[in-house]
Amino acid sequence: MGRIGISIYPEKSTPEKDIAYLELAKKYGFTRVFTSLLQIKENKEEVLHQFKTVIQKAKELGFDVMVDINPDLFAQLGISYDDLSFFSELGADGIRLDLGFTGQEEAKMTRNPYGLKIEINMSQGTNYVDNIMSYSPKAENLYGSHNFYPHRYSGLSEEHFNYCTEKFNKYRLNTMAFVNAPSGTFGPWETSDGLCTLEEHRDLPLATQVKHYCLMGTIQDITIGNAYASEEDLKAMSEVFFAPMPTLLVECKEETTSLEKEVLFNNLHSYRGDRSEYLLRSTQTRVKYKDQDFPPHTTENMKRGDVLIDNEGYGQYKGETQIALKEMHNDGRVNVVGRIVPHEIFLLSYLQPWSSFQLKEFR
Repeated sequence: MGRIGISIYPEKSTPEKDIAYLELAKKYGFTRVFTSLLQIKENKEEVLHQFKTVIQKAKELGFDVMVDINPDLFAQLGISYDDLSFFSELGADGIRLDLGFTGQEEAKMTRNPYGLKIEINMSQGTNYVDNIMSYSPKAENLYGSHNFYPHRYSGLSEEHFNYCTEKFNKYRLNTMAFVNAPSGTFGPWETSDGLCTLEEHRDLPLATQVKHYCLMGTIQDITIGNAYASEEDLKAMSEVFFAPMPTLLVECKEETTSLEKEVLFNNLHSYRGDRSEYLLRSTQTRVKYKDQDFPPHTTENMKRGDVLIDNEGYGQYKGETQIALKEMHNDGRVNVVGRIVPHEIFLLSYLQPWSSFQLKEFR
């Protein structure tokens, strides 16, 4: 089972606010913390004191804390990759290398005596991880995480994301990607158009971003890149991540009956295995409701994302639930009872035959 995480930026806030955020996130099952030391300039001792205060509280609450650094910071703080005691004393569980070394150093760092995790950048698309693996690292201490991208239009394409992620999955390393909380207002840098990994996530609701990663199934951990996410966002992310199956949001038609809403929202749906390119079929509802009446209404032509129930004109198919995958002509035997909300229609491409899913009314 993967984990969900939050990000904190002590140099941009106060220990009191960070600790309150940690306590709120803990309530909803968050167990990872990402933070960054890349912004340390003047007042180094004061900033480090703030970091230590917040990290200690995070540890008390049961969080794993990863600290973002780069080789320049090693020089600035007078630290060597041969001696990571500084980060252990800081209370961190690991360090994330925003920029790496040659591969040999990373491998050596995984064998540190403190058990610190060494998390490396997954987004570059090079053979970086292969190079590190060639130096025989302690694999359980080697993690991977994608970048986040504060600049609009600079985030990863899904194609590049998948290419990079596969390089890490072949070694079965722990992986993480970032999502953006619309309620968050800041990150480590001045520019903050959202802190997501995938560009297509930038303006999506947080829950939809998380659903996408869960359906992709290639990333273990998901972290909110910006702070502070609202309690509503934290709760929504937790519910989606820990749900036993995906849930798609549906906007109902005005004409949709109470029986049809029961069919849609009070049943577990299963994507029929002998898949059609036109329809995602959930056939058990026609068995359960075979004795109920489904008179025709709203028999308009169908388009991708429409939610359908066959009416009595379809005989033995009456009561079957479907989701349109392509445009289709409606000859009057299908009731168009709703529509997947626009920002979740793309998720239909990730549902797999024989998988279970639920539908929830969007209000």
